[in-house]
Amino acid sequence: MIEVRDLSKNFGKTTALDGVNITVQQGSIFGLMGSNGAGKSTLLRILSGIYRQDRGTAEVCGQSPFENPAVKERLRFLPDELWLPSGMSIEKMGRETAWFYKSWDENYFNKLCNMFPVDSGARFGSLSKGNRRQAGLILALSCRPQVLLLDEVFDGLDPVVRKLVKKLIAGEVAERSMTVVLASHNLKEMEDFCDTLALLHNGGLVLERELDGMRLGLHRIQAVFKQPPDMEKLRSRLCIAAMERSGSLYTFVIRGNESEILAGLDEFSPSFKETTQLSLEEVFISEMEACGYDIDNILG
Repeated sequence: MIEVRDLSKNFGKTTALDGVNITVQQGSIFGLMGSNGAGKSTLLRILSGIYRQDRGTAEVCGQSPFENPAVKERLRFLPDELWLPSGMSIEKMGRETAWFYKSWDENYFNKLCNMFPVDSGARFGSLSKGNRRQAGLILALSCRPQVLLLDEVFDGLDPVVRKLVKKLIAGEVAERSMTVVLASHNLKEMEDFCDTLALLHNGGLVLERELDGMRLGLHRIQAVFKQPPDMEKLRSRLCIAAMERSGSLYTFVIRGNESEILAGLDEFSPSFKETTQLSLEEVFISEMEACGYDIDNILG
């Protein structure tokens, strides 16, 4: 659905993107991580056809989106800084938008206006940042796009509305195989929502992983030992990514098959052991460290 190859973009002497390669499958939710200035917004603007890259290719639905109305009609981009005519309301903007998108769904538009806690008759200029974000989402989703590009979409939304947005997007992905690229610097917003995560840093792609695969390969194990285990032998027996100790309680993050890990720990006679689920942040940090990066310096 989306193919990016050797993509680079410069603004004067500043390199925004440098040789980025990503693939986004149809019907997936692709999370794009990175600190401010990492290149996330630039990538989304290239995919939406606003910017033209300096080198490489970016294809959406098999074509370049730049100056390509046929592709742009199939996608919607909701930027971080949303501009809407201050004197117009959501209702009036909906009527205007319907002229440009053949896929516009008036019934769905009315349904969304009733679902979101924002006054669809109020002028955009009077709306708060969070309400403007809701207005943009209503208009974007009502176009029934095949590709939805979102930049910091949860910024300014309260927890209830964030949950509603995730539910609506997940429903569109499941029912229509809509493809979503979501840029954020907040790992916790991505948890249990994205299929794949990619991390940009200084314009380059640091890491790209499917979340299910990441979680399957890492396990947090808590174990209690009456006598401290021989750590040299333990590390040679198991692939330990991280370890913390508090008295006789050891907390490990270990790579590998869960049953094999537990069997390996049994060789060191723990009096207690249990497996607990890793958060997305812990998984991502472990993957970053395995690649030789300090995630605190990248996302800080």
